[in-house]
Amino acid sequence: MKIVYSQNLTKEYKKGKISVPALTRVNISINQGEYVSIVGKSGSGKSTFLNLIGGLDRPTSGNIIVKNQILNELNRKELARHRKYTVGMIFQSFNLIPSRTALENISLALAFGGVLRKSRKPKSNDLLKLVGLSGRINHKLNELSGGEAQRVAIARALANNPEIILADEPTGNLDSTTSEEIIEILRNLNKKNGKTIIMVTHDMEIANKVSDKIIRLKDGMIENE
Repeated sequence: MKIVYSQNLTKEYKKGKISVPALTRVNISINQGEYVSIVGKSGSGKSTFLNLIGGLDRPTSGNIIVKNQILNELNRKELARHRKYTVGMIFQSFNLIPSRTALENISLALAFGGVLRKSRKPKSNDLLKLVGLSGRINHKLNELSGGEAQRVAIARALANNPEIILADEPTGNLDSTTSEEIIEILRNLNKKNGKTIIMVTHDMEIANKVSDKIIRLKDGMIENE
């Protein structure tokens, strides 16, 4: 069953009076439970596509449909709900709050999701245990390695039990050994927990190892699938 698909998806950015295309008439279909890698060189439109799925940006034309909802027809409140409950986002730069502990970063995401205060700590503990970080729950960002910080980011993305995980270069700042550990967590979330994973990566070796489908973008268009 299709969970994400696009119809002639086009995104242009304005630079003064000039329109710069990021995506041009892209048609992509992703099934529920698939592990999909979006690959391509820098500037190919990979992150733009992920941001459109996440509701962080709107297309210039065409449609992006997630769980039968046309995202470009949703208002700001509806898009915020989409980001809370339908998709969980993981970024290359982690995007954690440095002044908060691992536990507090997760608890804050749960609070935004409407989870009652008394349930936040045990649920945060469970999520950090799931990513192998139960021994570091009270450490702040500057006390964690890059791999540990990314594990916290994955746990945060899972906070409100989204069906879809969007990972934008999740291993981009990590060494090869740590990268393999992070990819193994994502693969387990896909195979054991049934999460649909959509990952942007420049690493074809990783993409070939874990993906059910690889979509190649070049200059904002599909090169092949």
